[in-house]
Amino acid sequence: MSRTDTELALLDTKAAAIRETILDMLVAAGSGHTAGPLGMADIFAAFYFDVLVHDPKNPEWEERDRLLLSNGHIVPVQYATMAHSGYFPVEECLTLRKFGSRLQGHPERDRLPGLETTSGPLGSGLSQASGMAYAFRMDGKKNRVYCLMSDGEQQEGNIWEAVMFAGKNRLSNLTAVMDRNNIQIDGMTEDVMPLESLAAKYEAFNWHVLEVNGHNISEFIDAVETAKAVYEKPTLIIAHTIPGKGVPEIEFDYKWHGKPPSKEEAKRFIQQLRSGAGRVPNEYA
Repeated sequence: MSRTDTELALLDTKAAAIRETILDMLVAAGSGHTAGPLGMADIFAAFYFDVLVHDPKNPEWEERDRLLLSNGHIVPVQYATMAHSGYFPVEECLTLRKFGSRLQGHPERDRLPGLETTSGPLGSGLSQASGMAYAFRMDGKKNRVYCLMSDGEQQEGNIWEAVMFAGKNRLSNLTAVMDRNNIQIDGMTEDVMPLESLAAKYEAFNWHVLEVNGHNISEFIDAVETAKAVYEKPTLIIAHTIPGKGVPEIEFDYKWHGKPPSKEEAKRFIQQLRSGAGRVPNEYA
């Protein structure tokens, strides 16, 4: 179902608010990851305000979809989105990484209702998501499972065990979303350990593969709808994103993978975000 311009504009507004909250969180914490969370704000806004079947007031609702974040280091974007969608007060975001906080630097499932998995070690999320999808099929349930993962963690062997398992078992209730931002902590992915052709690799293991502009919310939602219509295959959506999206001076700079902004930098970054507000789809990164 296509979304109206008004609906899409609202999603863009949500993504903009999420980006500002991410910067506020990182400044308050004094540590954390900047580039990845900013790059995934559009996709998280699409999930929590449009795609997911969920209830922020009842996080344990059995009929909910499951969203797993495999690359747990970008969790500030998930916390910010959950707060803006009503899981907890936005003000709590400023407790990121504080001692005793529910919002740890990597998600801990037992601390915060609404988190489906604990993640940190890269490469495990797709295996967990595949197990959940397989269990739902065994139980005859219609819940869908979404797994968000990074491109860098495609260098992990565990990922490919999950890819084989999901393809072999034709888990059509599983959709994986890869943040294809081309960076990792040590540099560009294609310099550290080349990944391409990712689409061909997944297709070889019986996956349906779609590629989208990860900053075009309408295009991303359409891809998710297509995934729902694919029968007897899991789907991978390769979302081409810009790390540090919205802040030109840090976009595509891998040094911001795990670096938080100072208070002065964040103030400047927010000004850049606000000056570039509006839904202007970018070409593939």
